[in-house]
Amino acid sequence: MTAPARRALFSLVVFFAVCAAVGTVLQSKVGAQSSQDESKIRDNLKSFTDVYSLVEQNYAEPIQGDKADAAIYDGAIPGMLRVLDPHSNFYDPKAYAKMREDQRGHYYGVGMVIQQQNNKTYVITPYEGTPSFRAGIRPGDIISAIDGKPTDGMTSDLVAKALKGPKGTHVQVSTIREGQAKPLVFDLIRDEIPHPSVDLKYEIRPGIGYIHLTQFQETTAQEVNDAVDSFSNIKGLVLDLRNNPGGLLSQAVEVCDHLLSKGQNIVSQRGRAYPDQNYVATHGNDGHTFPIVVLVNRNTASAAEIVSGALQDHDRALIVGETTFGKGLVQTVYNLSENTGLALTTYHYFTPSGRLIQRNYSGVSLYDYYYNHAGASPNNSTNREVKLTDSGRTVYGGGGITPDEKIDSPKSNTFQDTLLYKSVFFHFASHYLANRTVDKNFQVDDAVMTEFKQYLTSQQVAWTEADLNSVSDWLKTSIKEKIVTSQFGQLQGLHTMADWDPMIQKALTFLPEAQALEDTVHKVLAQKAEARSTSTP
Repeated sequence: MTAPARRALFSLVVFFAVCAAVGTVLQSKVGAQSSQDESKIRDNLKSFTDVYSLVEQNYAEPIQGDKADAAIYDGAIPGMLRVLDPHSNFYDPKAYAKMREDQRGHYYGVGMVIQQQNNKTYVITPYEGTPSFRAGIRPGDIISAIDGKPTDGMTSDLVAKALKGPKGTHVQVSTIREGQAKPLVFDLIRDEIPHPSVDLKYEIRPGIGYIHLTQFQETTAQEVNDAVDSFSNIKGLVLDLRNNPGGLLSQAVEVCDHLLSKGQNIVSQRGRAYPDQNYVATHGNDGHTFPIVVLVNRNTASAAEIVSGALQDHDRALIVGETTFGKGLVQTVYNLSENTGLALTTYHYFTPSGRLIQRNYSGVSLYDYYYNHAGASPNNSTNREVKLTDSGRTVYGGGGITPDEKIDSPKSNTFQDTLLYKSVFFHFASHYLANRTVDKNFQVDDAVMTEFKQYLTSQQVAWTEADLNSVSDWLKTSIKEKIVTSQFGQLQGLHTMADWDPMIQKALTFLPEAQALEDTVHKVLAQKAEARSTSTP
């Protein structure tokens, strides 16, 4: 058998494996499919193989290599899954390996984020404490060679693959840095690279903790618990779930378990191929409570919405920000042949009050579903499911989690968009630090702004004094963030942005309201318990 034929056969094997997995899950356990349904499936699969055979034999160009894979991986399988819902998804070997890496929260390599810009591979940031950070690699460095092999023509994916490898192995990285006459050569020893889901935690006010949670992976619950424990005598918490796309359901449940009271419902799953499941807090917070404000936006989704919904339904936290994404579907990941995977929707999840928060996706394009949803709000609750929290507050199902208090994300103007699109702050930091260093007390003063204006002009970025003055605080914070990140590491940069972030600052003002909510629900629950005890004969 020729190589193209073997590749085509492999692609078809994967396709049929996906079909089998979908069919198995969709077949209800309460009754087998009828023989008529099974016959239809067989006929449809035969039609597909007939079409694929005709295309392979008669298309104007040979169907082989990447194009053969794409016909299955990017065409037939996604097309089948998109008919079901927007979240069922197929992972080819590369995507499946990346997904598992993200879930585990670690990999083996040198520890840096890279990005391709203008056909060059730039170091965006080395993770602190990793081989690349310890060696002195900086944001803005251009990776020019790996083990002596030039990176010209290599994609960032290929560069990343070359940098990864078994723990303890060596890799030589050559970089070009502004202000250095010759390339810098680093001999790095690969190591286990942790990728924590809590990327920033600190006492943002005396006694008030701040935690930014990026996703839900295998280490998330322990990370959150450790972060909360690290705040001495905690009097309040801001939990930032903005732009958190979700992740592992089990970790969302564990995070809630340590914030709710023992026995409280967290989330329930209802499907048809598997038994319904109800998750409750099995450990609980042992009475250790403090006001919590959860900060969300339109990109807060899935497992992050499970946490938001559970804390809101039990009046354990005040939810502030924007209406969340609205993903109430749970995917089970099936490992298929040759390290491919299928994430198939098998459940709907419901918050403790019984809300299904999934947005409507019927007749909506994938682009509009992901990027053009306006979300619902308390002022637009027509035809939305109405439920009550433990204290009797009204909450709504469908269309995401509606915040208790609305905080709009800052809107950017055209000038800001231009600076971000051209990565001006990132490249200016490399330029500014080419022949100088800064200390941790660095501030963007008039001298820095003068140099920044000169840099904008040198890069042919149009600007006016009015442009700069209209976004002065944002501008100075963005400049400082990139410079201190380059000089001291990513943590210092994240800290700089959080201290300025207007949404975080507004969220802090709602902590008294969160405390009042906590006090109210305790009184309501105590009254209900007393009423039950007095009515018992």
